[in-house]
Amino acid sequence: MLVPIIPYRRRTMKAPMPISLHRSASRARRPHRRWRIATALAAVLAAASCAVDPASTPPAVATTVDAVTAGYRVDTVADGLVFPWSLAFLPDGRMLVTERPGRLRIVEPDGGGGYALQSEPVAGVPGVFASGQGGLFDVVLDPAFGDNGRLYLSFAHGTLRANHLRVVRARFDGTALHDVETIFTSRPAKTHAQHFGGRIALLPDGTLVFGVGDGNLERTDAQRLHTHLGKLVRINADGTIPADNPFVGRAGALPEIYSIGHRNPQGVVHVPSHGALYAHEHGAKGGDELNHIVSGANYGWPLVTDGVDYTGARVTPFRALEGITPPLAQWTPSIAPSGMAWYDGALFPQWRGSLFVSALVERGVRRVPMRDGLPGAQELLLTALGERIRDVRAGPDGALYLLTDADAGRVLRVSPR
Repeated sequence: MLVPIIPYRRRTMKAPMPISLHRSASRARRPHRRWRIATALAAVLAAASCAVDPASTPPAVATTVDAVTAGYRVDTVADGLVFPWSLAFLPDGRMLVTERPGRLRIVEPDGGGGYALQSEPVAGVPGVFASGQGGLFDVVLDPAFGDNGRLYLSFAHGTLRANHLRVVRARFDGTALHDVETIFTSRPAKTHAQHFGGRIALLPDGTLVFGVGDGNLERTDAQRLHTHLGKLVRINADGTIPADNPFVGRAGALPEIYSIGHRNPQGVVHVPSHGALYAHEHGAKGGDELNHIVSGANYGWPLVTDGVDYTGARVTPFRALEGITPPLAQWTPSIAPSGMAWYDGALFPQWRGSLFVSALVERGVRRVPMRDGLPGAQELLLTALGERIRDVRAGPDGALYLLTDADAGRVLRVSPR
């Protein structure tokens, strides 16, 4: 049975109440209207299916592996970064690093075998909404960057009362951005500064796929097609809509939508050798997920989840439903997955064919070996650092690169001992 999309019902918009401990406590004592809506909808779907609920995905476990056993060492490439969020490797050996407050920084070879952080940020970066979880997010180079100098940035845009996820493309001349062009702005505007998503993946056909979080206010928007919230979105490099997007031509649906039912996706990776797109997302208290993304699929939030609300209340009574695509893996308790990379490098042959998932709460990196599109036994690495890891990237030299999530953040390089 296909899960129906929740129809859009016009709601009277009210000015957001100021955040306060008193308000948070009072909301925790009474049932959320959105919780009641999600529960009722899930119950209707379960009754309509007339079938036994499919089995849910058991929590993934990992074996902690230390540096000596795994045979790696960790070196600091650069420090002094303020909440670095994403990393891209330039063809000339330099790196671009985003800082959440809104700066794009350059890390360059220092001539002595090391690296140095340039004192001045890249000029021409658009202003961002830097509040809460908002700020400057991903940086991704165009496949033809060597010829056109083009890159893509994602960031939070707007104000506390009306903000969006925005994606721009620009030309980088080595020191500054030029010809900055907005190619996507999420709709409608949302309030508060949570759950933006923001990771970008480039597909072989030249399109971009990226996650948009649910905003953490009206959860059931993740099931509605009139809004980008709680979705993966696919656009062409110039911001136009691919004709084969799954909801193109559907009345009331935004044509950029690629998949639905996401909470806060923050890792998106395309693996050419698999012909597969993988994404992970934050659950609430538990229920973090790794998913194989298929055009038009429904990944369940908030109708289905293995987590509970932060108050301890149930988000939904269902951990699986017919018509909902189950995750490849789920993490309960939450690890808070942040970045993700596919590794197929030469320095660590034993790690080839693996996804690497950086984690904030777990303060480490998970290696998820993939075989025939399915995850194998996971390893938990780099916990000895004791740091929140915001991003993980496979470098062109075969090393792994990490960003630590701190106001004195670092770029780290993981290489063989």
